[in-house]
Amino acid sequence: MPSPSTELLRLYQTHLPKNAIPYCVQLWEESPFHFFVKPPRNTKLGDFRYRKDRSIQTITLNSDLNPYQFLLTFIHEVAHHRAFARYGTRHAPHGSEWKGLFKLLLEPLLTESIFPRDILVPLKLHMKNPSASSARDLFLMKEMSKYDSKLSEQSGFFLADIAPQSIFELAGRKFRKGETRRTRILCEELATGKKYLVSRLAKVIRVD
Repeated sequence: MPSPSTELLRLYQTHLPKNAIPYCVQLWEESPFHFFVKPPRNTKLGDFRYRKDRSIQTITLNSDLNPYQFLLTFIHEVAHHRAFARYGTRHAPHGSEWKGLFKLLLEPLLTESIFPRDILVPLKLHMKNPSASSARDLFLMKEMSKYDSKLSEQSGFFLADIAPQSIFELAGRKFRKGETRRTRILCEELATGKKYLVSRLAKVIRVD
């Protein structure tokens, strides 16, 4: 059985809940992969990239995730890794094969020794039929966000929580909130009049 590198262990110790580290090491030992922590990306929390020409695949996660979001995203991507190892390209990326593996891999972690109770309750509900992204689950993400280290009173609002037609600031630009379309909200940039679809879970600064 291969042994994890010092760097891999350091990343686990830096980003994961302490009690989850032995299990995550075990998952790596059972089926190794390259693992990298990347600067924050606006479009995803992490990813798994399957390369048919490579025997060892790659998983990346964003560096700004709190430990519980990091753990959930880690298991999400490991489930992709195992689904592709087992089924190759003969399955939908977030289809029944992946869902089954995601549930199986996360089940041993669904305890209060790993996740706080306020996360555990909505997480168990979410895992009954997990979606392609946990960010689509507003209730779960709100509970997760309580543990973000960089939250401030000024920027601690979800876009979903402010009223329609409100003005808000995101990445230094001002927008007006419009209609909701599934998991995203159509917003108009005030300076240009251009419209953008913004995640309802985007953290924004409310402009009164």
